[in-house]
Amino acid sequence: MLLTVKDLSTWLNVKPSTLYLWAAQGKIPCRKIHGVLRFEPDAITSWLRSFDSISAKTIPPLIRHSKRGADQLIEAAKRAVYTPDREKPDKDRAQQGGN
Repeated sequence: MLLTVKDLSTWLNVKPSTLYLWAAQGKIPCRKIHGVLRFEPDAITSWLRSFDSISAKTIPPLIRHSKRGADQLIEAAKRAVYTPDREKPDKDRAQQGGN
């Protein structure tokens, strides 16, 4: 039995519009019967299994940043945005019409 867009969207928990987009882009196996999309359950199951074979080499290692490095980054961002008087830098005020 073939699945409808509604059936498959419920099964995959995606919007029907996403399925139409994937079908138009050729990202999901489907059949178009008299202009209506239908999906074969076995083809969808195989398609889903194709995503299970991600090797460890394709996943980049997690880069850990120290808290001190993050704190320094936040402080630099604050200095770039705010003046000591808690106002925007002159450059930003000039772009807003000199207020």
